[in-house]
Amino acid sequence: MAEPQTSSFTPSLVPPPVQPEAPLRRVIRRALDKSAAAGILSRPLLGRLPLRRWIPQDVHSLLDYQGGAASAVAGVLSGDPVAKVAGLALGSSVIGVSLLTDYRLSLTKLIPIEAHEIADYAYGAAAILAPFLLGYAKRSPIAAAIHVLVGVSTIAASLVTDYRCQTGMHLGGELGTDPEAIGA
Repeated sequence: MAEPQTSSFTPSLVPPPVQPEAPLRRVIRRALDKSAAAGILSRPLLGRLPLRRWIPQDVHSLLDYQGGAASAVAGVLSGDPVAKVAGLALGSSVIGVSLLTDYRLSLTKLIPIEAHEIADYAYGAAAILAPFLLGYAKRSPIAAAIHVLVGVSTIAASLVTDYRCQTGMHLGGELGTDPEAIGA
């Protein structure tokens, strides 16, 4: 008589463990996210700005923090007291606004994204003009160059940032097409 054949394969009801996503891969995937999870599009300023939406909001947020830190450090390391005060004022203002803006990389969501965009343009212009208006361009040329470079890069990045908010907070109130808050 033939013996019944037994298989060594036994079906498992437990799914295989999911491998965690590498941190760098997760950051890149999240930065390039254009879905609703990335946030709610901002209203165009003056009906035109930003000109394009190429830079993801999270990347712009990191650039804000980096530019603020660079402005503050350049001021503090300069030998000129006016450049020090200007650097600290410029750096702390951009970092403070970023920490309070309605986007993913902030501490709390108090400032609408459109107000942050206006602040970006104002900050960029202030950083460009400060060395000349306050007179430290010749006394502290390195701090002045860093402030001007940060100002120009802030305005350039702002013109092509894909501004998005997380809670639906806009200047002038919520839009009728906004979904519920995405994850403040």
